[in-house]
Amino acid sequence: MGPARILVIDDSTTDIYLLEIALNEQGEEYELEILSDGEAALQFVREHRSGVRKREPCVILLDLYLPDHNGLAVLHAIKEAPELTHINVVVLTGSASPRDRAEVQGLGARFWQKPRELSEFNDLAQEILAICRDALATSA
Repeated sequence: MGPARILVIDDSTTDIYLLEIALNEQGEEYELEILSDGEAALQFVREHRSGVRKREPCVILLDLYLPDHNGLAVLHAIKEAPELTHINVVVLTGSASPRDRAEVQGLGARFWQKPRELSEFNDLAQEILAICRDALATSA
């Protein structure tokens, strides 16, 4: 089955660092790919659509507030790419806006507020790896 492949699209090095610590504490094998801005994320989508990139993540963690293009633009691009629509997308954001939540959920993604403490990152890591286990089991 192989390790879980997780794509993180976020420009916060602190959040990424805390997520990595939490994932490591779970004792499961995983691969982490990090993109730090909206342009890199849109390039990821273009590469999948053109067939250049074959390996796909089991889950995409996407921040709403990115440099270059916002997370909603990236989410729209992901959901419009037939090659990516089956991938679980979790919008992980500091926003508490009901409007943001409604738009994200309307596009078929999960909406989670960013953790503030390491214990919350551990909970997030457990949920992410559970999503990946489910996705990997379904594709096997």
